[in-house]
Amino acid sequence: MAEKPPVVVGVTGASGVPIAVRVLEGLKAARVPVALVTSEAARAVLKEETDLEVDALDRLVARRYDDDDLGAPIASGSRPTRAMVVVPCSSNTVAKIALGLSDTLITRAAHVHLKERRPLVLVPRETPLPTTLLRNLTTLSELGVVILVASPAYYLRPVSIDDATRYLAGKVLDHLGVPHALYAGWRTRPE
Repeated sequence: MAEKPPVVVGVTGASGVPIAVRVLEGLKAARVPVALVTSEAARAVLKEETDLEVDALDRLVARRYDDDDLGAPIASGSRPTRAMVVVPCSSNTVAKIALGLSDTLITRAAHVHLKERRPLVLVPRETPLPTTLLRNLTTLSELGVVILVASPAYYLRPVSIDDATRYLAGKVLDHLGVPHALYAGWRTRPE
């Protein structure tokens, strides 16, 4: 039986790496193979925000690549992938993708997803949103990219950071078409 195409998960140096960890756990639970790409800055943020080293993520993925590995299979449109998510996605990475700059494996894989018209989800974690970032996000949205801003759902009444993190990871999985149990959706309350 042929191996299923992976979901590519890019992790950049923006704050919000715990969301990426939850996404990886959700994909693992759903038995979806993952090709993980971590930037050098992401490795530093991972350590800062979770106390994990990048090697700890290897148990959650089929394959991990360094961001400077432009010869990786996911850098080519001839290798099938299911979708790609960049979580968290730094403003710098958003700009590079919007402008067509492919100098890293994350940006090159994102361009492959754009040119092959495969699903691409970006999770920017920035506030406030400067005008240049808004313009770049608009360009990408117009190209069909899902822009999933890391905004918590207060109607779910989160009681911890992990509740908000699980919700955001679940939203990513929703857009990848991956079933999960990370959060319960909107429920109407009796009047």
